[in-house]
Amino acid sequence: MMFQLTTTLGILVANLVNYGTQHLHPWGWRLSLGLAAFPAALMTLGGIYLPETPNSLVERGHFEEGRATLQKIRGTEMVDAEFEDLIEASTRANAVKHPFRNIFKHKNRPQLVMAILLPAFQQLTGINTILFYAPVIFQSLGFGANAALYSSVVTGAVICGATLVSISFVDRLGRKFFFVEGGVQMFVCQIALSVLLKVYFGGDKVLSSNVAIAVVTLICLFIAAFGWSWGPLGWLVPSEIFPLETRSAGQSITVSVNLLFTFIIAQSFLAMLCTFKSGTFFFFAAIVGIMTLFVVCFLPETRNIPIEEMWLQWESHWFWKKMIPLREAELGCTKVSK
Repeated sequence: MMFQLTTTLGILVANLVNYGTQHLHPWGWRLSLGLAAFPAALMTLGGIYLPETPNSLVERGHFEEGRATLQKIRGTEMVDAEFEDLIEASTRANAVKHPFRNIFKHKNRPQLVMAILLPAFQQLTGINTILFYAPVIFQSLGFGANAALYSSVVTGAVICGATLVSISFVDRLGRKFFFVEGGVQMFVCQIALSVLLKVYFGGDKVLSSNVAIAVVTLICLFIAAFGWSWGPLGWLVPSEIFPLETRSAGQSITVSVNLLFTFIIAQSFLAMLCTFKSGTFFFFAAIVGIMTLFVVCFLPETRNIPIEEMWLQWESHWFWKKMIPLREAELGCTKVSK
């Protein structure tokens, strides 16, 4: 979730830089682009000192380092049971020679579906259309150039603050709570936004100040909902569901699908906005409704579930248990009591 937080913080800083350099004619835009070298340098230096995870250390045979790292993360030396689970999971993972081929096996069907649909749905909320094209959207709604960039700063601050809310409460309230609450809030905001734009904007109509304030408020509420739900959880939940033997393949698929749909939405949004106008937001609202129902019906809660025990959630799920073989039978173990 820190990944999502720093991403949203970067969006906010970028918007502030763009707002600050707009008055530096004619080279302000060059300064804005050139400053991107600064975070690139920080990432390069940070990569040198980035620590390894316990899973990675154990999988590569560095058991003592893995135990020490696990103890540091948990804040206690009593990690024997969890460490043994890591070793057992690592042994199974090392026995798998083709993780990409393995993830397509029938037993891994739930994880594969989530690796594809969760990142796709994250982008199909329409969030990047707002963040990428906020200045264009606000200018098209009648805001001036300065006001459009200022509004982009506001939206950047909203998503950054909302991510902090998610980080603070996601382990108390659960992943599905934020998925569902955020989905409902985004759905309502997009429907309301569509209606306002349909009724008060287009043709010779000009937004009144009250309607303009309502539009900005709805956009901010939509961004806030995404910021504490599908934004961070779209990265968090996939990282919690893959066993070690398919973890690298699963995460690769998640990131690839996310970037693919980021590209598709970014390239198509302006054409959609010009063609469908306010109907564009009805389209995204329908997608949000579908994906919220999907989470309610098909995604088990992953809060406080160790990666090595996530298979129990699939086996006890009303739908997925019909599609996957029992893990204990596969391992030759006795079925544990649910």
